[in-house]
Amino acid sequence: VRSTLEYCCPLWNPSKVTEIQLLEGVQRTFTSRVVGLRHLNYWERLAKLKLMSLQRRRERYIILMMWKILHKVIPNCCGIEFKETSRQGTLALIPSLSKSSSVSNQTLYDRSFAVQGPKLWNTIPGAVKAAETFDSFKINLSNYVALIPDNPPVAGYSCNWSNSLVDLSPARWSDL
Repeated sequence: VRSTLEYCCPLWNPSKVTEIQLLEGVQRTFTSRVVGLRHLNYWERLAKLKLMSLQRRRERYIILMMWKILHKVIPNCCGIEFKETSRQGTLALIPSLSKSSSVSNQTLYDRSFAVQGPKLWNTIPGAVKAAETFDSFKINLSNYVALIPDNPPVAGYSCNWSNSLVDLSPARWSDL
């Protein structure tokens, strides 16, 4: 089931809380059936099972795609540009949008891979991005992402934060 939910996710990654909750509901339901974990809430079950939320997995896939674009493993169809910095390593440039664009165009733009990809890429530390092989980058990225609290929005629970890597800051990481 998870492969169906994640198919081509860098292109259709939902950003509305209700859409994220709907997708997380699939994994939430499955994990609630694991014997011995039924008494735990979804976030605790994810931690106990060492699983990422579906939202975090989708964002991880987007970052992996960005590495592949940077290293010319796949075509750069969005025209994403990168620049080297001494402090943060390779940064992806976020394309600009005309200030006269309509609100609906702005929303589509903000949710596009061409914007979300660079934003997510730029949240990753330079040491992680510096990996020379895809396999080493994947391992470094997984290890880094595992350090960050993963509390996706879940129907029936209210939270006043976003679980996106773009919106997280180290100041919010209570367990680091």
